Amino acid sequence: MEQTKKKHGYDFVLLTVILILIAVGLVLLYSTSAYNGEVKFHDTFYYLKKQSFATALGLAGMYVMAHIDYHRWERLVPLAYLVSILLLVAVLLIGDEYNGSKRWLSLGPISFQPSEFAKVAVILFLAQYVARHVKEMGKIKAMFKVMLFVLPAVVLVGASNLSTAIIILGIGVVLIFSASPNYVQFIWMGVLGSGIMGIFLALESYRLERLAIWRNPEAYEKGYQTLQGLYAIGSGGLFGQGLGASVQKLGFLPEAQNDMIFSIVCEELGLTGAVFIVVLFLILIWRFFVIATRTKDLFGSLICTGAMSHMMIQVILNIAVVTNSIPNTGITLPFISYGGTSILFLLMEMGVVLSVSNLIE
Repeated sequence: MEQTKKKHGYDFVLLTVILILIAVGLVLLYSTSAYNGEVKFHDTFYYLKKQSFATALGLAGMYVMAHIDYHRWERLVPLAYLVSILLLVAVLLIGDEYNGSKRWLSLGPISFQPSEFAKVAVILFLAQYVARHVKEMGKIKAMFKVMLFVLPAVVLVGASNLSTAIIILGIGVVLIFSASPNYVQFIWMGVLGSGIMGIFLALESYRLERLAIWRNPEAYEKGYQTLQGLYAIGSGGLFGQGLGASVQKLGFLPEAQNDMIFSIVCEELGLTGAVFIVVLFLILIWRFFVIATRTKDLFGSLICTGAMSHMMIQVILNIAVVTNSIPNTGITLPFISYGGTSILFLLMEMGVVLSVSNLIE
């Protein structure tokens, strides 16, 4: 334990990439949302101001989390996970519904998505549990026990947000995989997971409809957003139409500043800009991996692994949806898409990772 007390300094590359993504995200958000802000709220800066406020809170949270030894959170991890479950239950009972999805809780003028907090809580909870029971991780019984702990969050989130449920489940699988010497058991996990997913999709007709829309978006009215996103990507070419010059954001692509913002990036900045964004995410994921491998403390290593899997899965899902490689799941692009709750908890998660990097030998 004494080794973990030695200050190493925050990972400069990780911190730099985070700040670059924040700056790039705010610029792209304004470019994408200015028209919608003017039409709906008579303020071209409406979305930018709200996102900037949430980002400022997130940066303050990241600063605080980075300066606190992450070991101090171990005692609070079970409580944080329990709170996340209670908040998810509250969403089902008294949550606010927007665009057909019940994902928000309102506390007076403040509205937030508990599922974003649940992602961070799951990472910390599983990192602690796996670290304490690492010698048992090679047994299939231990694997199912861990997944049983994650199941409440997955089911509660999946009731209205399948994509976030997939992310939480993916985080659990990656953390178990990284700590387990027995890879054969993951074959059974894959078979079981595929069966559960099939049942889950069949429970609601709209989920099966999304599969049909994905296969043939031209034949469905709800395929309009997907088609407009693909038009935006196709019209960008190599270097794009220019920042702020998107046509699809002018009312053709619904809610362009949210899940489909990457398509506007492709339209305005072209393949070059899209590759630049992807490279930033790849560097971020690489730094998570580097910190995880250099951390002698297993709890800290698993925190970084969880953050890495979170970022990797969410980025892949968002870009896959935008390019119609998978059915539309309604997932945001980290740091880029509009969403106050998302950026707030994401930056706090980054703060915990920076805290881990500060205590590397």
